[in-house]
Amino acid sequence: MKKLLVLTGPTAVGKTKLSLALAKALNGEIISADSMQVYRRMDIGTDKIRPEKMNGIPHHLIDILEPAEHFDVFAFQKLVTRLINEITDRGHLPILVGGTGFYIQSVLYQVDFTQASDGGEYRRMLEEKARTEGPEAIHRMLEEVDPETARELHANNVKRVIRSLEYHHLTGEKISAHNAGQRVKPPAYDFLYFVLTDKRENLYERIDRRVDQMIEEGLEEEVRSLLAEGLDVSAQSMQGLGYRQMAAYLTGEITKEEAIAKIKQETRHFAKRQMTWFRRERDVIFLDRQDFPNDDAILSHILKMIKEHRTDE
Repeated sequence: MKKLLVLTGPTAVGKTKLSLALAKALNGEIISADSMQVYRRMDIGTDKIRPEKMNGIPHHLIDILEPAEHFDVFAFQKLVTRLINEITDRGHLPILVGGTGFYIQSVLYQVDFTQASDGGEYRRMLEEKARTEGPEAIHRMLEEVDPETARELHANNVKRVIRSLEYHHLTGEKISAHNAGQRVKPPAYDFLYFVLTDKRENLYERIDRRVDQMIEEGLEEEVRSLLAEGLDVSAQSMQGLGYRQMAAYLTGEITKEEAIAKIKQETRHFAKRQMTWFRRERDVIFLDRQDFPNDDAILSHILKMIKEHRTDE
């Protein structure tokens, strides 16, 4: 099986710096596992790494789509599978880095998304319902047919709520049951899956600092520019953290202070949901920052585990 290294964890935990060090030490190329960094001109709100900060390390799945384009786990799985083959053929190590746990799972176990189709009519109906009645309306629909999945998904995660409803509509099966079955599949790669964590108060403090920094760097102007170029507030890309709240401010729904407070609060909630997901995954190795004096120590520990893993083969 092809080799793959995964580095993930909640937002703001410090994955980027560590991933660069790993790629340098292991002759690796980084594949972004972030569902928002695929969009061009959405840089500040996604905390996208700048080209000058990449240290010459190849990065993939960053700036590949226009903000109005659709992106989902189906497309991600296909693109990453191809990239892993290409990177491996170059003699480099693919390193999957990002916090979108469901996307990572889809690659590691080649989750089967094959399903029937009604031409997208049901999906379009749900999208319109979410736009006109609010995301809570379709989330309530999901609670009725698949309460397990509804508990896992925030109402604002419109894309996944719609996908879950569409799957039930087309197959009659709960997507939670489908996912449970997929989780027991054998892995498609020889991988090590590291989850970087930290104390909750430390993580929340970094989230607040990051949001303040995004405001200082011009998140408001970034969102204003996107809206000015005609991007609809209902676009999938505009549902991302930071963009949804800032758009609500710019359209007069809330004050700027309320928008900033909401970004911080909802990002903290998102980090909590990320950790819930990672704890449920199998074959993961948790790296608690409290157990290491600094990033160099974490790097050394990972490299040692990789060496031992290769020795055991």
